[in-house]
Amino acid sequence: MNCDLELLVEQAKLRLEQVSDYASFKEEKASFLGSNGKLRALFSILASASKDEKPVLGQQINECKARIEVIFSEKLSQLEDLELLNSLGSRIDPSIPVVSNCGMHPLSMMQEIMAEIFRKIGFTVALGPEIETIWYCYDALNVPESHPARDTIDTLYFNDDLRVKNVPQKQGEDYILRSQTSTVQVRTMLTEKPPLRIISPGRTFRRDTTDATHSANFHQCEGLLVDRNIGVVDLKAVLDFFFKELVGEKCETRFRPSFFPFTEPSFEMDFRAPNIGKLSNRWIEAGGCGMVHPKVFSIVGYDPDVWSGYAFGFGIERLAMLMYGVDDIRLFYQNDARFLKQFAV
Repeated sequence: MNCDLELLVEQAKLRLEQVSDYASFKEEKASFLGSNGKLRALFSILASASKDEKPVLGQQINECKARIEVIFSEKLSQLEDLELLNSLGSRIDPSIPVVSNCGMHPLSMMQEIMAEIFRKIGFTVALGPEIETIWYCYDALNVPESHPARDTIDTLYFNDDLRVKNVPQKQGEDYILRSQTSTVQVRTMLTEKPPLRIISPGRTFRRDTTDATHSANFHQCEGLLVDRNIGVVDLKAVLDFFFKELVGEKCETRFRPSFFPFTEPSFEMDFRAPNIGKLSNRWIEAGGCGMVHPKVFSIVGYDPDVWSGYAFGFGIERLAMLMYGVDDIRLFYQNDARFLKQFAV
C-alpha cells in the first residue's frame, strides 16, 4: 500500500509539470483531490481494511493527501506568479538608460543654460543643503532679528528638537527650509579663501500661497564674486553679458536703487529685449543684486578692507516663464506630459 501512495505522489508531480493554466490545474486537482478523485478511492479501501490495519493505513493515506495538497498549493503559487509577471509586461533591463518622450524638464533646461553661460566667464557651480539654520540663512547675511523675512509667516521652521547630523548648528539656532540659496555663498566663503566666483542654483521654500505666479517651492540661481578692487561696473558688465547670452545681443539692462541687508549698494535689475513675445521691448524685473556688505565679509572672516565683491540672484522659474512663454508657474510642477513634451529636444 505504501508503494501505491508514493506512486500517487510522483504521479501528481508529473501531471502538474504539464499544467500551464488555471483550467488544467482545476482538472488535475479534481482528479486527485476531488470527491471522485484518486485519493477518495483509497479511502474506500480503508473502509474494508481490518481493525488493526485501519490506524496505520489511515495515517499513510492522510500523509499522502497532505503531500499532494502541498504540491498543488505550490503549483497554484507558480501560476499566480506567472499571471502577475504577464500582467506587468515584458521583462526590462534596469541597467539600460531610460528613454523619455518628454526630454529634460524646462526648469532643469533653464538651470543648465544659466550655468553654461556663467561657466564661460569663470564661475563654478556650488551646492548646499535645503535644510538650513537661521544663522546661515539670515544671521551670516546681516539680516536683523526684526526683519520680516525671519517671521514664521514667511519662513518655514522645523520643530525645536530637530537635529540634522550633516547640517550642524552654529549657535544652537533653529532649523528651517532655506528661503534663498545665499546660504551656499556663506558656506563657500567659510570654507574657501578668496578670490572666488560661484553660482548656487537650487530649490528654495517660502510660506506662500500658490497661484499663477507664486509657489511655496521654487528655484533660485544666485551668484557671488569676491576679488580685489571689484565695483558696480563689474557687476553690471557680468549681468549684461549673461542677459545678452540668454536673450540676444539686442538685450538691454538697467539698475534701480533698492535695499537688501547683505549688499550695499543694492539694486533691482531690469532687462528688455525685442524678441520675447508679448513682453518685447518692455522693461521686466529680473532679480536683485548689489555689492557684498562689509559686515558679511567680516562675519565669514574676509577682510573688507582687502576684499570686495558682488552678489546677484534670479528666480529660475521667472526666467523660464519669460523665455518659454509660460503664463502659470504651476505648470512646471504638475508633471503633465502634454506640457513637458513641448520642451523635448
